[in-house]
Amino acid sequence: MSRPDFPVITGIETEYGIVRTDVTSSDPVIESMELIQNYTGSAPWKWNYEEENPSRDARGFYAQGLAQDVEEQEFTRSDHQRFFSFREMKSDRILNNGARFYNDHTHPEYSTPECHGLFDLLLQDRAGVLILRQAKKVREETLGGGAGLRLYKNNTDYHGHSYGCHENYLLPREVPFEQIVSFLLPFVVARTLLIGAGKYTVESSEKTGAVRYQISQRADFMEALIGVDTMHNRPLINSRDEPHASLSRYRRLHLISGDANMSEWQTVMKVGMTRLVLGLLLKDASVPRLALRDPLQAIRQISLGLYEQPLLALESGSPRSAVTILKEYLDVLSTLSHPDPEDRWVMEEWAKALEDFQKDPVLLSDRLDWVAKRELLESFRMDEGLSSDDPWLQSLDLAYHDLDPSDGLFWEMESSGSMRRLTTEDKVRMATLSPPAKGRPRIRTAILHRFGHLVAEAGWERIHFQDRTVIELPLFLYQSEEEMEVIEKRVSSLSDHRQIGALFL
Repeated sequence: MSRPDFPVITGIETEYGIVRTDVTSSDPVIESMELIQNYTGSAPWKWNYEEENPSRDARGFYAQGLAQDVEEQEFTRSDHQRFFSFREMKSDRILNNGARFYNDHTHPEYSTPECHGLFDLLLQDRAGVLILRQAKKVREETLGGGAGLRLYKNNTDYHGHSYGCHENYLLPREVPFEQIVSFLLPFVVARTLLIGAGKYTVESSEKTGAVRYQISQRADFMEALIGVDTMHNRPLINSRDEPHASLSRYRRLHLISGDANMSEWQTVMKVGMTRLVLGLLLKDASVPRLALRDPLQAIRQISLGLYEQPLLALESGSPRSAVTILKEYLDVLSTLSHPDPEDRWVMEEWAKALEDFQKDPVLLSDRLDWVAKRELLESFRMDEGLSSDDPWLQSLDLAYHDLDPSDGLFWEMESSGSMRRLTTEDKVRMATLSPPAKGRPRIRTAILHRFGHLVAEAGWERIHFQDRTVIELPLFLYQSEEEMEVIEKRVSSLSDHRQIGALFL
């Protein structure tokens, strides 16, 4: 199996923390619903839930009794007491940029559209921040009287509960899932060093522990190597078999172990490095045997290691540090040709980041959330004479992730230039309104704009019309921007939605 030219389409789903600040207690389900419903930038089309099957496992069976299934049933029972339906609770919005914005029980979730390019993905992810800010502004105006919301792009409430930032990678179906796991697992663990958002606590599901700084917000919550669950017993490699495309031709790798990043550099690198390593698998490249003896222990060792990274035990051979493992993957990549300039950029930044970490990790404070935040809070701690486990530090940790540009500590660092920025405000605003130039989202958006009044339900891969016409949406994997523009114009010029399918033959 060798598919060197297969375009690995990517996407990011981010669950945001939400807190009502003007009351002593509030219902996060209600607050998430209201936030989404107050976003005025899209119509409330119904989402097609028939496309979703989170219980189907890539190892060839259907999982029974998932934690999210139990919680779904509990929410459904309590939602009846709240007097709203399942769909009202979800409050789905299919946005003009091809993204999905909805309530994932107790968190507003923004799912980017499917993206061919890394910097397209970054723009769409950053557009989510602006969309949530816009929804927050309208919601606060509706509440009036000084009422307010706090929105956080992080992964923990510091009380043993974690919410996710999930990455998605489209792959050919013929790539065996077991091969993906064995090939990717050491990298997924080691990349924690460069993608962590940092946090002041050590915790596990439903429990809290010492206030101690570490690299990753998610490492504490990784409890299995492989599995389909996402809410409890969370795995390093998720086995959900839900490609949102032809099941016979494609699979979607769904990674849930990474942190939600404020840093734009980390957002690009998190997906870019992983996409490159998956490319090695598609090219049948040979990589050194790096199987970790205990990957779950290793990711925690890395997270707690900070600037003094430990050696990690392998199943065979000498122990390796996360830096060494990442360098060994990069060395293999460096032997191959990379015509995509985005891939070359990622490799150059990858090499420079490892070099800087070995010289002095503080050199990465302009790129890595966990380093920038640690240096900022350490400076504050020393100025205030605080102990290393003072709860105030945890409060400031959370403030780093606040979406409000006036209150979030990150935004001042970015605007001052101490954190690197790779987008511009103008391009981000455009990304809230328009889908990426290549791929399926552009045509899905065009159909909804032209025939939205006739749509019954829509999802990632198909659109259902009220007259029971169903339009299957191709992935448009290899079409250029110019070819996509032609198809978009043809959709927009149609007088009958039943003619859409003929455009894709």
